[in-house]
Amino acid sequence: MSAAFGADYRAALVADMDTGRVLYQENANDANYPASLTKIMTLYLTFDALAHGRLHLDDYLIVSQSAASASPVKLGLAAGSKIKVEDAIKALTVLSANDVARVLAENLKGGMEGSFATLMTRVANEIGLSGTNFENSSGLPDDDHLSTARDIALLSMAVYQHFPQYWKYFGIKTWTYNGKTYTNGNRLLGTYPGCDGMKTGYTNKSRYSLVATAARDGHHLIAVVLGAESKDIRASVATKMLNKGFDTLKNGSAPVVVNTYVAPVTATSGASAQTFASAYNAARTSATSGYSPGADVSNNAPGNAGVQFGAFSSRAAAQAQVNNVKNQLGVSAVIETAPNGMFRVRANNLSESAAQNIRSRAGAAGIDSYVFH
Repeated sequence: MSAAFGADYRAALVADMDTGRVLYQENANDANYPASLTKIMTLYLTFDALAHGRLHLDDYLIVSQSAASASPVKLGLAAGSKIKVEDAIKALTVLSANDVARVLAENLKGGMEGSFATLMTRVANEIGLSGTNFENSSGLPDDDHLSTARDIALLSMAVYQHFPQYWKYFGIKTWTYNGKTYTNGNRLLGTYPGCDGMKTGYTNKSRYSLVATAARDGHHLIAVVLGAESKDIRASVATKMLNKGFDTLKNGSAPVVVNTYVAPVTATSGASAQTFASAYNAARTSATSGYSPGADVSNNAPGNAGVQFGAFSSRAAAQAQVNNVKNQLGVSAVIETAPNGMFRVRANNLSESAAQNIRSRAGAAGIDSYVFH
């Protein structure tokens, strides 16, 4: 597949979300402005807070004057008003509201969006995003606010792997709030067979970007398009990428790498499909560990940590992992039912040092795991 529109877009990638295999990429390691694709990380940290009980979907968040004054696109919330967490999530996935992104950032990180952006970048590094720096929670223009198609794909797949119970929010086509109905800017929802997400972005500098995901024939693919010259082009290129990905899997074709475009900002160091897969595997097993607003993870009290050794679709498979963990590590794990119906294998009530030690030994034994709190 050659570049469909020449210089009409800057970078693109399609990958298998279940294996991390890159099927096709163009300039996927060049730095670009991510615009509202940034909100995928804001949502990632929101989902982490929900998963660890620091937020609940029916909690209300206070709107500051700073959030109310954010540049459009925005929901138009008044300073001093409140918005429910679940509505805030929908405001980001459907409308891409900048004021609500700031509301989430300020409520999650002690009232300071800058502190939240620092946390965003730290977490990005921890889950393998090597070419990303965040300066705000929304993607509003900033010369130092950068990412790559590779990193955006990894981040999106981390959401998919770590927080499947919240994936549904990226597939919402329309949402009504205070009597007004908003339509998702992802044109592939409802038009591309199997499309179930995910996020659009635009600023004058970034141009039009899109992450689109689709499940078909037992595969779940992700396409990332950065810097397209129009909404039509980003939708068309994403469609071609997904088609290319499904055809590659069907025909057993080799992955393709194309580097033809000189990015408008400083390029990152190159990374091959193989290193992408390595980063994917690391991200898949390295969910966040409870990034509380006022404390570092290392400050958790003894007994407040745990290790998860995977989530499985059947109890029998989970029990096999329990036995594996016991035999190889000498650790007694239990089976817990996750909100999405999966069966999680976990060791609970550990000190931080004990949990990290077990995770290290599990990695050496070839067992995927991550520490949670």
